[in-house]
Amino acid sequence: MADAKKTKKNVPSEDAQQKKAVENFADTRVAELTLDLKRTRADFENYRKRVDAEKVAARESGQASAILKLLPVIDNIERAVAYTPEDLKENSWVQSVAGLVKHLEKSLGALSLTRIEATPGTTFDPEFHEAIQFDETATGDQEVIAEELQAGYILNDHVIRHAMVKVTKQ
Repeated sequence: MADAKKTKKNVPSEDAQQKKAVENFADTRVAELTLDLKRTRADFENYRKRVDAEKVAARESGQASAILKLLPVIDNIERAVAYTPEDLKENSWVQSVAGLVKHLEKSLGALSLTRIEATPGTTFDPEFHEAIQFDETATGDQEVIAEELQAGYILNDHVIRHAMVKVTKQ
């Protein structure tokens, strides 16, 4: 009989086995749910970042679209000022129109819009400049800008309009 008691003590009871099985199942289930929760959190974080990036892109696209519609107005005002007859240059109305261009450029500069450098003698860069004319008779090794025909602009580090230029060699 002593042997029977020892055997009973060494063999776990059915209740203990069931309890152990339930604990193992619970631990496994908790681990699965924890992984699911982590995955869901990561998915949501990625979704939030993607939506934020899309909002920024949409805002920048709208801003670029609006600015592109204003650039021809600035171009026309600049042309009007550039071709003002000499006898009218001192006229206060003409000077206020010239001031309007400066004010518009300052306001657009506050929106991160910058004008592309395209003064004569500047090195031609196809990333920023569009060659409309090329001086075939010029000689030299380096392509440089001879004249700016239309201003180009950069918005938020992206070219929204290339500067149209006449290119020559030096």
